[in-house]
Amino acid sequence: MTRRRFYATPDSFDADKSSATLNADETRHLRDVLRLTIGDEVYVFDGEGREFRCAIAEVDRTSARLRIIEEVTAASPESALNLTLAVALLKGEKFDLVVQKATELGMTSLIPIITSHADVKIKEDDDAVRKLTRWRRIALEATKQCGRARLMEIERPVNFSDLVKQTANPNELRLMFAERDGGSFADVFEASAGKPASVLALIGSEGGFSDEEIDQARVAGWKIVTLGGRIMRAETAAIAITALLQHRFGDLG
Repeated sequence: MTRRRFYATPDSFDADKSSATLNADETRHLRDVLRLTIGDEVYVFDGEGREFRCAIAEVDRTSARLRIIEEVTAASPESALNLTLAVALLKGEKFDLVVQKATELGMTSLIPIITSHADVKIKEDDDAVRKLTRWRRIALEATKQCGRARLMEIERPVNFSDLVKQTANPNELRLMFAERDGGSFADVFEASAGKPASVLALIGSEGGFSDEEIDQARVAGWKIVTLGGRIMRAETAAIAITALLQHRFGDLG
């Protein structure tokens, strides 16, 4: 039987983890869409990796209280790989698709990047907030559907130069995927000594990266990778690269 899953923030659980309270949006889905009622079995996850089997105890117009029966293993376990995707801003549904599929593929976090050739520009702070709210909602829905109990973190959009000049974390592999001037995927893997603790993958827009951006990343110590054999749209490349990295360093296949 498919789990009927809901999300509750960690502070929505009581101290002894005997119950959890759903917010208005989750309650509306429980009551009006699924038409569940008191006594029905559901599951709730906290976004930090824990999931619980519950029974509905109370339902009103704005909230629902769930009685926790037991903690369970999430249907989709988390990858041991700390994998971050930094992708240039893409138009509307293209970036939405990246968010959804990155969640399904077990991405740890996603960083929207403002590049010189990005398809979308952030005009003001309110625009960034609206986009971030939308992306996080898409990630939440994807998390509920794919069985993960940990939410993928989505950061605020940052400038390309601010990202590439950041100091690398210990044993972190930083890869920039560009359409030119890079080595092959296989060569990078062979040159990597052991399994990295984390991977940060940087992917451009449809227009790719400028020469200046590639040079800046190389000087900052990033490994430049050029995929051969296929010409892909930016959103396709982001999804394919995520799958390749999870296969090579994570838990996919």
